[in-house]
Amino acid sequence: MNLLFYLSHPAQFHFYKFIIGALQAKGYKTVVLIKTKDVLEELIASKGWEYQNIQPKPRKSTPVSIFGALIRRTFLIWQIARKSGVGLLIGTDASVAHAAFLLRKKSLTILEDDYRVIPLLAWLTYPFTSAIVTPDCCDVGRWKSKKIGYQGYMKLAYLHPDYFTPTFVKLKSYGLPDDYVLIRMVSLSAHHDAGVAGLTVELVETLVGVIHDKGLKVCISSENQLPEHLVGYQLSIEANDMHQVLAGARLLISDSQSMSVEAAVLGVPSVRFSGFTGRISVLEELEHQYQLTFGLPASSPQKLLEQTRILLSDDTLRLVFERRRQTLLRQKIDVTRFMVDLIQKMSDVD
Repeated sequence: MNLLFYLSHPAQFHFYKFIIGALQAKGYKTVVLIKTKDVLEELIASKGWEYQNIQPKPRKSTPVSIFGALIRRTFLIWQIARKSGVGLLIGTDASVAHAAFLLRKKSLTILEDDYRVIPLLAWLTYPFTSAIVTPDCCDVGRWKSKKIGYQGYMKLAYLHPDYFTPTFVKLKSYGLPDDYVLIRMVSLSAHHDAGVAGLTVELVETLVGVIHDKGLKVCISSENQLPEHLVGYQLSIEANDMHQVLAGARLLISDSQSMSVEAAVLGVPSVRFSGFTGRISVLEELEHQYQLTFGLPASSPQKLLEQTRILLSDDTLRLVFERRRQTLLRQKIDVTRFMVDLIQKMSDVD
């Protein structure tokens, strides 16, 4: 059976890269579709896969633009899947479920957000998809009958030690110091980000001062253009090396939920500063069950500064977090193998 994958975010490339590779090795033909998003196309190209960019120009963040882009993606995915003889469509976007429904084909919606965080996506997608694949801790609302849960996180599909090894020689090649703090700022432009606050330029400026007071260097990764006075802190690396930089950081400060989970499964202490704090089950589990991240609401900038000072004053923090990470790894599954087995099973069922 031919398989279609639609990837709409760099994190999805990382999630699927070993899964698609394993399926190709088993003889499956894969159709990979993407849209323009941050460094996604650069990552795909570096893998050497054949792919098609079905949304080459980034859309605007208006409701009309978002809805129009969804309709166009649905038509293109439907058209490509029909011509390619695809039997199973896989992705997160509603367009994948809609195209599969119109073709009377099976689809897998794979994500790790609770439905209450993505209510519009859930209502647009879940009624039409064949199955919703999420970590056990995620809540899919009224569509529980479609949920396929697993003991793990999507980030473990590529950051488990069986698949990822930190290479600190790579950090030296970029001139990074031995001890640095990574700040990650995202654009918050997705439809479910509406009204959600995160790090501001002014707050980052203050954080840089706090970090410098501790004698540490700062690296900033930002989806938006940084002001001139912060450009000197901006990371300039190959897209594939972002996780190497994250693994080498003493601390991550971020408004990215995705990178906060990545830090946690790598054993890197992190503070996420976001309006999503307290609302995402995966991060709540990582914070309260495994103590692998700290969440603060975006209404508490002074608490962020205080928490940063406390964490940077503890020279044993990475060792403590590594022990906690080992506890997590013992309790979680090989997510890549689970996904490959699930896709095989779904593709073998008429």
